[in-house]
Amino acid sequence: MSDRIELAEVVGAVRDGLMEAASQGTGQGLRFELGDIQMEFVVEMRRDARARGGVKAWVVDAGAEAGVSTAGTHKVSFTLKPRNTATGQGWLIAADDEGDVSGFSAAVRD
Repeated sequence: MSDRIELAEVVGAVRDGLMEAASQGTGQGLRFELGDIQMEFVVEMRRDARARGGVKAWVVDAGAEAGVSTAGTHKVSFTLKPRNTATGQGWLIAADDEGDVSGFSAAVRD
């Protein structure tokens, strides 16, 4: 179904949003240290012949799919610790450099 969202897409969208916020914060007098990011989703596990491991996790919208039973869903919770890949340090929203996100590989986002 085309309206389903893969778990990887959700995490990628959060990453892209944080990178955009860092770029927009350049030159501002206030910076935010980015702390742990806690994410929690209800997912539906489905076998998919196109998936390398044979299974995909789809984020379930609470009211969108009447055909998905709660018996077929799983709650997934995790915490992300954002790190600058170039320095290994924590990350600030509003970089010192002009929108510098060079330490974050585009290949990881794609």
